[in-house]
Amino acid sequence: MATRDWFWIVLLGAIWGSSFVFNAVLIRELGPLWVSGLRVGIAALGCWAVMAVLRKPVPRDPKLWLQLGLLGVLSYAIPFSLFPLAQAHVASGVAAIVNALTPIMTVIVSHFWAGGERATRTKSLGVLAGFLGVAILSSPALAAGGNSQLWAIGACLLATLCYATSLNITRSFRHIEPTAFAAIALTGAAMASIPVAFLAEGAPIITRLETLGAALGLGLIATTLTFQIMYRILPRVGATNFSATTFVAPVSTIILGLMFLGETVQPIHILGMAAIFAGLLLIDGRLPRWLGHRKPA
Repeated sequence: MATRDWFWIVLLGAIWGSSFVFNAVLIRELGPLWVSGLRVGIAALGCWAVMAVLRKPVPRDPKLWLQLGLLGVLSYAIPFSLFPLAQAHVASGVAAIVNALTPIMTVIVSHFWAGGERATRTKSLGVLAGFLGVAILSSPALAAGGNSQLWAIGACLLATLCYATSLNITRSFRHIEPTAFAAIALTGAAMASIPVAFLAEGAPIITRLETLGAALGLGLIATTLTFQIMYRILPRVGATNFSATTFVAPVSTIILGLMFLGETVQPIHILGMAAIFAGLLLIDGRLPRWLGHRKPA
């Protein structure tokens, strides 16, 4: 893979890692539903602006709009609210580490999905390693009886299940222009999440400049910008190489959390992250290749 592609992959991973720090700033003043609503709303406006600048055609099929809108709720609205909800009880770095389970969860969903890819023995070992990592992350809460932390980790796991399911559904929309896909899906997510946020949490009250900056950063940088880059390099680098972003994001979150939020990361969190990373390496075939074994068919 070319050096420029590695640059984009590392950049995307670092930006997506920062999204957990943006969440941590936002939940100081906003509820988790508004964190999600603002993120998808701002990102949708950003994507439509990109559509206008690039003069991309807007799909006219109402059925397609409904399908992509519902997919946007599953892909964006629900998980984007689950992570900030969880971050009220666990550190940003822990949430980011659990988020790295997304490729592992995708293997599970794909195995049982109609027409999906069946899991090989190596991938199955990767899944086990990934969930071992989650068990390690959960062990301090289990030892201390921290039910809120366990619930928060469960919420993060549910978010990764949403991502994994939506990725399998997304395969049927490969013919849709990526910028239009993101704009319509994010619009559907915004139309669903913003009214729910109003009903559940009332009107948002933002009094801090840092909250406004975090909302704009989360919507425009961590969502609109990254989606435009992702959809353009993914066909070139392939899904396996692109999965390297999941290695960068937790590291980025932990560093930023230490620098700006004063969060602490326990050695057991690093151990859990190592187990999840080992699982990812097994799933994409890197670890067997490094050990000199052939990747199973």
